[in-house]
Amino acid sequence: MMKRFTLCFLLLGCSVVFGQEVIGFVERSADQKPIPTVHIINLNKVTMSITDKKGRFEIDAEVNDTLYFSYLGYKSIKVRVSNDLIKYPNTRFQLTELALALEEVVVRPYQLTGYLDIDARNIPINRTRRYSIPGLPSGGYEGGSRAPLGEIRILQAISNPADFLYNIFGRKPQQLRKLKKARANNELRDLLAVKYDRKTLEELLQIERIDIDEILRKCNFSDSFIKDANDLQILEAISGCYEEYKVLNR
Repeated sequence: MMKRFTLCFLLLGCSVVFGQEVIGFVERSADQKPIPTVHIINLNKVTMSITDKKGRFEIDAEVNDTLYFSYLGYKSIKVRVSNDLIKYPNTRFQLTELALALEEVVVRPYQLTGYLDIDARNIPINRTRRYSIPGLPSGGYEGGSRAPLGEIRILQAISNPADFLYNIFGRKPQQLRKLKKARANNELRDLLAVKYDRKTLEELLQIERIDIDEILRKCNFSDSFIKDANDLQILEAISGCYEEYKVLNR
């Protein structure tokens, strides 16, 4: 009898440990109305849930996991899972709508004279070291190196092209496991296929945007791909980068 009681107690304990989940509602902070189709990602487990018409969701989670709430037109939030979130369901999470303010733009005409010395002084140069010439169909031309930090990283990688990838992935093996889980999660893949801002990838992999871009450049992806690809294509490209890195490192 004692053995049976012990077995039941252990099974109950296991269900408590492994069957935890967060149940809640997502609503607008302005009027407390529910928001459907909000994406909630458990950044630790690389799992995802979507709110229904009433803003309700359920997602597997453990204490200290981080939930990432994302919805187009609203500011994304991250929430650390606590005992209270698991113990008391139907917690309400609020998202704030993004305020899009257009800055005043001062337009100055630049008339080309045909004299190089004069026209060169009239070309507007911005902080990103790219310049554009009014009247010519172009998104801009490179006006030097991208950034001092980029120069340093490129120079550091000349001796061994795999150094940069090793520095990124070698010190973050957990991020590599997340990369594989993300590729295997169909719901997450569908979400990344319609995203272009890299925000979800940054949170998921804990890698900054500048590092994502540098990884792709080291693997010879073009600037146009880095700029125009959706987040799923970037995810696949980073995965391919690492697979090539592993082959070269053997």
